[in-house]
Amino acid sequence: MINDLIADGLTRIRNASMRKLDTTQLLHTKAVEAILGVFQNKGYIESFNVVEEGNKKFINVVLKYDESGKQVIHELKRISTPGRRVYKNKDEIKRFKSGYGTTIVSTSKGVFGNDEAHKVGVGGELLCSIW
Repeated sequence: MINDLIADGLTRIRNASMRKLDTTQLLHTKAVEAILGVFQNKGYIESFNVVEEGNKKFINVVLKYDESGKQVIHELKRISTPGRRVYKNKDEIKRFKSGYGTTIVSTSKGVFGNDEAHKVGVGGELLCSIW
């Protein structure tokens, strides 16, 4: 049984990207789907869609590579874990990797990237970082 489905999804994306696979399949949760929405808006993945097989749901993710075939995702890391939650208020959410990376923040108004959360003026739990 997997306790942390967000970490499992990030690991599956990281492994598929290192192996230069076109697609990967993640277990579905609303949090993972929201994180993938931010990844797609920021240009780290091509697309994703939810597939229902019987009573289980999966998310098929199409990975993105640049013109020379190199992976777009250089680093994908989980920040807040089930054993250690990390929260930041709106003033503590800063740019990540000089603006080249994104920190995903779960707020009371939804899941945002760090720049969007700063614009909206809300803080929350730091889920993961990507660049």
